[in-house]
Amino acid sequence: MDQDPKDYIYDWNEVDRRHPPFGRVELFDETLRDGLQNPSVRDPPIEDKLELLGLIDSLGIHAVNVGLPGSSRRAFDDSLRLCQEIVGRRLRVRPAAAGRTVVSDLLPMVEVSQRAGVAVEVYTFIGSSPIRLYAEGWDLPALLKHSADAIDVGVKNNLPVSYVTEDTIRSRPEVLSALFKNAVDHGAGRLCLCDTVGHATPDGVRNLVRFTRSLLASFGASHVKLDFHNHNDRGLGLVNALVAVEEGVDRVHGTALGIGERVGNTAMELLLLNLKLAGALEGQDLTALLRYCETASRAVGHKIPNNYPLCGADAFRTSTGVHAAAIVKAHAKGDAWLADRIYSGVPAGMFGRAQEIEIGPMSGASNVHAWLRAHGLQGDQGLVQALLQHAKGTPHVLSEPEVLGAIERYRAGVVAGGDEGGGAT
Repeated sequence: MDQDPKDYIYDWNEVDRRHPPFGRVELFDETLRDGLQNPSVRDPPIEDKLELLGLIDSLGIHAVNVGLPGSSRRAFDDSLRLCQEIVGRRLRVRPAAAGRTVVSDLLPMVEVSQRAGVAVEVYTFIGSSPIRLYAEGWDLPALLKHSADAIDVGVKNNLPVSYVTEDTIRSRPEVLSALFKNAVDHGAGRLCLCDTVGHATPDGVRNLVRFTRSLLASFGASHVKLDFHNHNDRGLGLVNALVAVEEGVDRVHGTALGIGERVGNTAMELLLLNLKLAGALEGQDLTALLRYCETASRAVGHKIPNNYPLCGADAFRTSTGVHAAAIVKAHAKGDAWLADRIYSGVPAGMFGRAQEIEIGPMSGASNVHAWLRAHGLQGDQGLVQALLQHAKGTPHVLSEPEVLGAIERYRAGVVAGGDEGGGAT
């Protein structure tokens, strides 16, 4: 296109923005750890995990959780194999592993790191909210001791440590102050703020991140980095993650297709999509994002809904006459950029997909012409009208076999009527 995109689209998203544009943020893929805690998915074989790992790396995702190596022999073996793959293929993605603030959970991470020859980042977690403390019978001194013992294991073995407070969003400020100071004093390089139960609203995220930043500054520990990890119980997972990015967290977590405990986590592909559209991932090729989603879906046995953004079957499909006509007119101007955006807030081509025009009961002639052209076919006005009449007599969008069958019947009728010059070719 010759003109500036601003000549085509007035962007209300950028009017009087309350926050600066998204800066560079790291992404942390939790699919192979938190994602597998979804009760409806399966723990895939190592071959599928390795394929997904390669896609995670190709998308430029910065770090990946390889699992809970202290939870079982299989989990240990898979974590080790994934780390060996990172080393052997010289992948850019950095490995991490999760465990409770229990020394026996940390030692397998140390062994994986030593055997694979790569520093595995330790994510050691403990509940911190009053409701959790009450249920567990814990008190603050116990939290501080368990946390210090676990962090010490990682630090003494020269592994980077991220200290994770579960249910941070419902934890008391004075408890968080004590836990964070303890973690920093023992050498944790990251704090992971968690909305473990999907409780947060955007205001809650802003308040928590600002509180923690201020607290670290008061400790003289502004160098300590912040992670944000959340769940989607209110349907606010993606919005809250983007708010955390706007507030300046250094790393945000997500899983493929948003799989995870209960209703799941923030969807990694939607994080990538929105950061890309916001200009935060300049030069980052995301055309493998569809394959990432499809690989994860197949590996864990989670069906992608048809109306799911980006990778759902209907994400870029239309059978509506007005919409199809606008896309066709854009193509007629020789402007692929325009055609990919005239009826889509997400440009399909940016993510390895294309706009699709179907024929159904709400279609017009533009749909039929576009469908035939997309399938390498031509048709006269009689065929177009025959297909439209057939479509308007059905309660659904026509499948490819249904359209081709209607074309065959039309051609057979034309030949039988003695006019062999018409029909589709």
